[in-house]
Amino acid sequence: MMNTPFIAPPATLAILGGGQLGRFFVAAAHEMGYTVWVLDPDADSPAGRIADRHLCADYEDRAALDDIAAHCAAVTTEFENVPAAALAFLGQKIPARPSAAAVAICQNRVAEKQFLRDNGFPHGAFAVIRAESDLETADISLFPGILKLARLGYDGKGQAAAESPEAAREAYRALGAEEAVLERRLSLDCEISVVLARNAGGETSVFPLAENRHARGILDVSIVPARIAPALADEAREIAARIAQQLNYVGVLAVEFFVSDGQIFVNEIAPRPHNSGHYTLDACVTNQYEQQTRALCALPLGDARAHSDSVMVNLLGDLWFDENGKFQEPRWERLAAIPALKLHFYGKRAARPGRKMGHFTLLGHGTNSLLAQTDIAREHIGMDGGAE
Repeated sequence: MMNTPFIAPPATLAILGGGQLGRFFVAAAHEMGYTVWVLDPDADSPAGRIADRHLCADYEDRAALDDIAAHCAAVTTEFENVPAAALAFLGQKIPARPSAAAVAICQNRVAEKQFLRDNGFPHGAFAVIRAESDLETADISLFPGILKLARLGYDGKGQAAAESPEAAREAYRALGAEEAVLERRLSLDCEISVVLARNAGGETSVFPLAENRHARGILDVSIVPARIAPALADEAREIAARIAQQLNYVGVLAVEFFVSDGQIFVNEIAPRPHNSGHYTLDACVTNQYEQQTRALCALPLGDARAHSDSVMVNLLGDLWFDENGKFQEPRWERLAAIPALKLHFYGKRAARPGRKMGHFTLLGHGTNSLLAQTDIAREHIGMDGGAE
């Protein structure tokens, strides 16, 4: 292990991105005694509002980047679509963790799929689509499939079903005829994710696996521990750790897997804390944002062990509107009446359908009991039924 100097509080840290993941990072770093700057172009960003300084500028604004390089001890990121060039520029002057090279792979589906293939990690069959003619020559075994844009897709955006070559061509045009990946659709047993932290010395700490259910392409429920065979869980942890090592990754990394016919396939890699890791705020000895701070500052990692089973539920902006589209504040006091429920809001001022506004996590022991309590909690605020 390399001997990397640690960064002690009250040093100033920087984060590129001001959403809810950044907000949780700011809070964790503050608790550990650090000062935090946020770079985000949104003047009302959730993280920017609680940071010690909010640089309201584009991610590639040279003056803002120079300011960070001159005054901050290290920099990290809260989402993968921050320009890798900005991280590369800062990485020449201060520690940038994760590196621009790792982020560049994860923010482009073509590069990500090729990385998985070239390093022997299990993945679904795919083809790179750079022109409509690539769909005409694509292997017929890829259908029915899913067409996904190479860049900027998230929460189900930037992708479309491709039941046949003809449907794929229509979808490709509808997506703007940009670089994409055509993936063969797998029959799913379930979806799981592994969130881990790796520091500059190569120390790796893996959180308990989450079993994830989605609604309209957006994460709805995470169940921890995931209800899969122990051997499969061990394999997922081992693959995620090897991915982090191969990327020479420093920070918090999430690896999403499909479980199909008893086998696991890597779906996506996220170079940041993850929505499915929100449960760590309440259910683990060390949460993913404290781990992000520790990894950024070259500190030993904390204990990732869970002290409770948990079910996490996303709260989307749809909840703030009735069936006629009229604004109504949900009855949060009904959730407050559940003793083992932890409610978190993200500081976003405007609710919009599909927008992640917060989440709640139920803690306890025994998945069946927690899922039954989760259904009751959802009913209390008018949410549809969740995980089975």
